[in-house]
Amino acid sequence: MLKADLNERITRTDVGTPMGEVFRRYWIPAVLSEELPNPDCPPIRVRLLGEDLVVFRDSNGDVGILDAYCPHRQAHLFWGRNEECGLRCVYHGWKFDITGQCVDMPNEPPESNFKHKVKITSYPCWEAGGIVWTYMGPPQAQPPCPDYEWLRAPESHRYVSKTYEDCNYLQALEGGIDTSHSSFAHNNNLQDKNALRTRATAPKLEVHKEDHGFTYVGIRDLGDDGVYVRAYQFVMPAQQMRGSMTNWSTGESEEHPTINGHIWVPVDDEHCVVYNWMYSADPNHPLPRDYCIKHETLFGRGPANTLPGYRLARNKSNDYMIDRENQRTKTFTGIQGVNTQDFALQETMRPIVDRSKEHLGSADAAIIVARQLLLEATRDVEAGEAPRGVHPESHRDIRGCDHILPRDVSWQEGLAGELVARF
Repeated sequence: MLKADLNERITRTDVGTPMGEVFRRYWIPAVLSEELPNPDCPPIRVRLLGEDLVVFRDSNGDVGILDAYCPHRQAHLFWGRNEECGLRCVYHGWKFDITGQCVDMPNEPPESNFKHKVKITSYPCWEAGGIVWTYMGPPQAQPPCPDYEWLRAPESHRYVSKTYEDCNYLQALEGGIDTSHSSFAHNNNLQDKNALRTRATAPKLEVHKEDHGFTYVGIRDLGDDGVYVRAYQFVMPAQQMRGSMTNWSTGESEEHPTINGHIWVPVDDEHCVVYNWMYSADPNHPLPRDYCIKHETLFGRGPANTLPGYRLARNKSNDYMIDRENQRTKTFTGIQGVNTQDFALQETMRPIVDRSKEHLGSADAAIIVARQLLLEATRDVEAGEAPRGVHPESHRDIRGCDHILPRDVSWQEGLAGELVARF
């Protein structure tokens, strides 16, 4: 369980909240690059950490993130004209560049210098890995841009998507770092008793704190066949990395071994956006596009599975299209899509979970440590210190993986070469 005051401390992310200030010390995803396909394309609305923003790509191809409301009369800049290296409010014509500086006031006299005195809130942007990243914290605390391995992988080896989720970021994140639930919620073939996670439903967890966050492994005893070890990385403040080299059912090597992960970005206290990424585990083998679409479809977030706004077609309004007969005879949940199964459970816990009512066990070790690190980060920021994992050297050389190992080989020995970046 987590006391109510501590639960409030790490779930609330608006301006001035302890956890909100933590998120504002990191570079976080703002939008996918595909959402701003061309210079001077239409601006888009974005809400991050409780702030209403507008994002646009200017005539030079550079991206700006501004306060959504014009400082003149508070009209929303989503309606603005994106033209000639600036976003022009359509109410009175005030125009702002990507730094937030007002560069034109056509409703003021030509001799007026008023425009030089007006600047709207803006946040720095950086584009990498198919994502526009932003930093929303104090300028003096701005860290270098992140250097995750998946950002260094070439476009031919990488795939990125996102989904909108109707719950607080923390319960979504905790679902991602909970390895034991996959034996149940993601059991999509009740008849297959040989699936790795069906054969061993109670993994032993080991969690080791690191500069980037922590490394954790789920170890499943397969008897004479050895042990199935899945090694994850939790990167502060809200990213998970894991390997997908072994087929869940057969134990054979995947046709296209990948490293996968998620970043959970708070929209506000009751909503978040999940950035889903994967890249080829082998620099010599690109990631086929058709494989990526097949993977996304399996997870319920493929092109045919999503609605405008990156929302899942199977959602709370239609009970995630649960099929009770399918649940009785074929799958554990009766819900189609691995991602959809997670959303069904996470979104209906209530918008923000009351963790004072929980009863955690040994299978929840990673969740317990994640909460410890998030609380640690709030204290570090309040003390004027940089939180864990904010600098690139802490995370640039890590990756996740999974393998079946002989019983007499420790995971540290067996996975030593697999947990190191290759790009």
